[in-house]
Amino acid sequence: MADITAAAVKELREKSGAGMMDCKKALTENGGDMDSAIDWLRTKGLATAAKKSSRTAAEGLVGVVVEGTRGAAVEVNSETDFVAKNEQFQDFVRTVTKLALTTGDDIAALGSAGYPGADSVSEKLTANIATIGENQTLRRAKVVEVTKGTVVPYVHNAAAPGLGKIGVLVALEGDAPVADMEAVGKQIAMHIAAAFPQALNEEGLDPTVIERERAIAAEKAAESGKPAEIIEKMVLGAIAKFRKENALLSQIFVIDNKTPIAQVVANAAKAAGGSITLKDYVRFQLGEGIEKETSDFAAEVAAAAKG
Repeated sequence: MADITAAAVKELREKSGAGMMDCKKALTENGGDMDSAIDWLRTKGLATAAKKSSRTAAEGLVGVVVEGTRGAAVEVNSETDFVAKNEQFQDFVRTVTKLALTTGDDIAALGSAGYPGADSVSEKLTANIATIGENQTLRRAKVVEVTKGTVVPYVHNAAAPGLGKIGVLVALEGDAPVADMEAVGKQIAMHIAAAFPQALNEEGLDPTVIERERAIAAEKAAESGKPAEIIEKMVLGAIAKFRKENALLSQIFVIDNKTPIAQVVANAAKAAGGSITLKDYVRFQLGEGIEKETSDFAAEVAAAAKG
């Protein structure tokens, strides 16, 4: 039997785009011959993943799951919304989301985790790319947990149980009855889906985002032609408004349009006769931040005709 080196496996992976274990098996099956191994991968449908990996994947599914006092959210992308309806893809997202409960936020650790019937999540993903026929990516994962309390999941416009385009988790810590915590948690989760907070509280807002907003506010204020001291107050007011509107606890509850979320939680705790603290949350919206490719269909047809 040929001695299969790590360097050879790496070379084959770079050439084929197939997973590490598939590359090793291909080399083993073909006595270490690189060309034969590539042909072997092609016959298995695994080498096709390489060509698909360069295509933008901004569709797909967000999965959420809760077990006990721990919840996980995962985003897996595909090229088209059609794949999100594929049972094989849905099962993959559902399984990976459950695995994230153990691996946590580290997407590399999740990719390396063992997958039922496969060597790893990454290997299974590569196989899915080959069989489904679209590029797919494991984009991000987030886990929240509480010591005592509950984690409430919510999926907006669910494609299947626990799967959809917007997934939310709300982590509530406290000793209030779980039923009461789940009730207010569901309402807050719906608020989060609609209001898109950028952080739990004002202190958690990204400083670079604040500075960008400050620069925009300063430029707008300068156009007013007012004195410098007035402009400074205008900028400070604009930043204070931005902080309030983008931190979850200070956002106004979308359901009644008047109560800050912090007060919503306090009111629920008082009504339940126990303590409730909004400890953390997750909001994953499918494809947010991914720059989608645009194409000129007429130009593509013309190019094809010329070809």
